Amino acid sequence: MANSWTSGVSGIDLHLDLPPGRGRRSALEDALRQAIRDGRLAAGESLPSSRALAIQLGLARGTVVEVYSQLAAEGYLRTRPGAATEVAHGPRVPTPVTVEPATARILADFRLGRPDLSAFPRTEWLRALRRALLVTPHSELGPGDPRGSLRLRAVLANYLGRVRGVLTTREHIVICSGFTQGLRLVCDALAAGGARSVALENPCLPDHRGITAASGLAVVPLEVDRGGARPDRFPAAAAAAVLTPAHQAPLGATLDAERRAEFTRIAAARGVYLVEDDYDGEFRYDRHPVGALQGLAPEHVIYAGSVSKSLAPGLRLGWLALPTALVEAVIEAKRRADRGTDVLAQLAFAELIESGSLDRHIRRMRRRYRNRRDALIATLSRSAPAATVHGIAAGLHAVVSLPDDISEADVLAEANRRKVALTGLAPFWHGPGHRTAGIVVGYGTPPEHGYAAALEQLGQLMMSI
Repeated sequence: MANSWTSGVSGIDLHLDLPPGRGRRSALEDALRQAIRDGRLAAGESLPSSRALAIQLGLARGTVVEVYSQLAAEGYLRTRPGAATEVAHGPRVPTPVTVEPATARILADFRLGRPDLSAFPRTEWLRALRRALLVTPHSELGPGDPRGSLRLRAVLANYLGRVRGVLTTREHIVICSGFTQGLRLVCDALAAGGARSVALENPCLPDHRGITAASGLAVVPLEVDRGGARPDRFPAAAAAAVLTPAHQAPLGATLDAERRAEFTRIAAARGVYLVEDDYDGEFRYDRHPVGALQGLAPEHVIYAGSVSKSLAPGLRLGWLALPTALVEAVIEAKRRADRGTDVLAQLAFAELIESGSLDRHIRRMRRRYRNRRDALIATLSRSAPAATVHGIAAGLHAVVSLPDDISEADVLAEANRRKVALTGLAPFWHGPGHRTAGIVVGYGTPPEHGYAAALEQLGQLMMSI
């Protein structure tokens, strides 16, 4: 039985299909609720009296009274004695927005900071997760230590010492949801201790500046040159400096031995900290990976790592190896943030390390990314011989410096037109001083089966500018 009601204010017909017998009340309730949600019944609009609407729709008046009462209880309608029932300034559901998936718009994806997700070791991860579920006591699935799984912290202490030269113990490690949360925990702990400012490399990832500021700390630029961050420019008032010594993000320099020693000397002399973001330290191609800065001064360097480049950023799994004086403050910050990180992911990761699967995966990916880097350099030498490529000794990205007559904005505009995803250097700079223009090419991002085609698209783009 079809019924309709015409709104007296908006003049919009509200069409209803009210079934015979039972279900007519629910149908009316749902129709009015949806009309308010999508804006067909506007806030402040008066509804007919229960008697009038019942007559129009062929319903019992009591049915309409019940519907009005229910929607008023939910906040959709407002009823007042002696006044008409009105649409309240209540709940609204945003108009649905259709978003085209990013992958459908991109022909060649060279965005920064992503590994090849098609290479995630699914079989090994599933095996590790099954094993973890079999051997893990039930008690470990309950509310746990905010520092993270004791087993993973013990495994990590050994692993980081073996592969990165980190000097730490399980008691000094806090598991977190990636480097993003790790940096926030450290900044919160520093702010709680009275710190007012933190130095961040210039250039650095924009998100890191936002995270630091969100903790109430002032961000002070720390100058970077072709040798990495400059210790002679370490601001005297900063409570810490966030560094990327293995592979400066984004310029790609490796901090040399003299600067490493000078940074740790300054930190010890001032009683401040260095935050070492070892985001892709496993991937060095022309010689053995450079050891962690933390090994030089464990009580003044906060070592931060994650699985975002080695496995996948979606796992949201990272860690901090902390100086003794900061352990309790960071644990408290973690407790306030979320009380702990996914325990099953932690246990699976511990299995992956202990089984040797992680080492094998990293060796496999190191060879693959080195081959990608070499192919990228060859492509750029043919298509853009005037451009200079930096930061190629390690990591998953390279920086292309452009000739003076080619602007970064023009390259990005043409890349966008061709559906090639690239990152410019401009957003990374902060503070005063010279700003170099360039393009960041994340060669780890394209899936293996599509890398050659993506390189061809990049080559055509560079030849066109």
